[in-house]
Amino acid sequence: MRASRLLSLQMLLETQGRMSATALADALEISVRTLYRDVDQLSAAGVPIYAERGRHGGFALLPGWKTTLTGLTPSEAQAVFLSGLPGPAQQLGLGDEVEGARLKLLSALPAAWREDAQRVSTRLHLDPVDWYRESDPTPHLATVAAAVWNGRQISMRYESWADTVQRTVSPLGLVLKAGAWYLVALPAAPARGEGGPRTYRVSNILAAQALEAAVRRPARFDLPAYWAESIRRFESALYTGEAVLLATPAGLKGLRMLSSAVARAVAVAAAAPASRRQDGRVAVTVPIESVEHACGQFMRLSPQVEVVRPAALRRALVERLRSTARLYGLAPD
Repeated sequence: MRASRLLSLQMLLETQGRMSATALADALEISVRTLYRDVDQLSAAGVPIYAERGRHGGFALLPGWKTTLTGLTPSEAQAVFLSGLPGPAQQLGLGDEVEGARLKLLSALPAAWREDAQRVSTRLHLDPVDWYRESDPTPHLATVAAAVWNGRQISMRYESWADTVQRTVSPLGLVLKAGAWYLVALPAAPARGEGGPRTYRVSNILAAQALEAAVRRPARFDLPAYWAESIRRFESALYTGEAVLLATPAGLKGLRMLSSAVARAVAVAAAAPASRRQDGRVAVTVPIESVEHACGQFMRLSPQVEVVRPAALRRALVERLRSTARLYGLAPD
């Protein structure tokens, strides 16, 4: 356990450069006191770690020094094989490279580990595309990916929900979510008030060309953190109201399939004893986009889900039921 931690400490300094004691301790999930003991042990073993004092100080390795450790544990080798997604890699134009890297890694492993490593790809398969939908066509993904990797600006013709526009952007990263690729980029020449990153769906890019102009990447930009915050902002803007429902167990299951925000609300209600009624139904408050949109969603779940309020949503559901009854020749009361 400690040997693995010492190796992780060494590799953190090698890959990240100078780090403060607090940052290293947090990354290794140990106390600062334990970190100092680990640093002393690595120094005693001949690893050239030195400390710098001051506001921007911390621990660092002697410039130019690198470890010669290249081995993987059996579990690490399995994890590497699991992390290779052949579908997305093929879309990025890296299918041959991923396969070549896999074969090189396999040949470098000890013979006793090869069977375990190969077993991962035969027994675990990752499919990032959601049910009932196909992957978006992305003919310009390889061009966009090359520009992201090489830090070059992109001139693109983009089809938004409102219009088709010509834009020049500075790409910061690519995100694959539920089978759809998204480009995160800064405007190359931002107008007043639009200096932050924006998200573009790659399948909506009608034409793309990498430019010679280099991207000025923000020093502290964190792609995973940006994406998590953008999802939060999207959900906050998307949901404009709430609905109070009574749902059977089957209704709760159906509600969980509507969206992640609704699923979170269902989980909270299901865990609260006060939410459960004598007839077995659970009272749950869920976010809704609009009365019209919610009406279509909850109609599909009727009669397992009953809308209690708002009254406008109840009236919309009743009117839709009456219209449906008349369509099929029934006479609703």
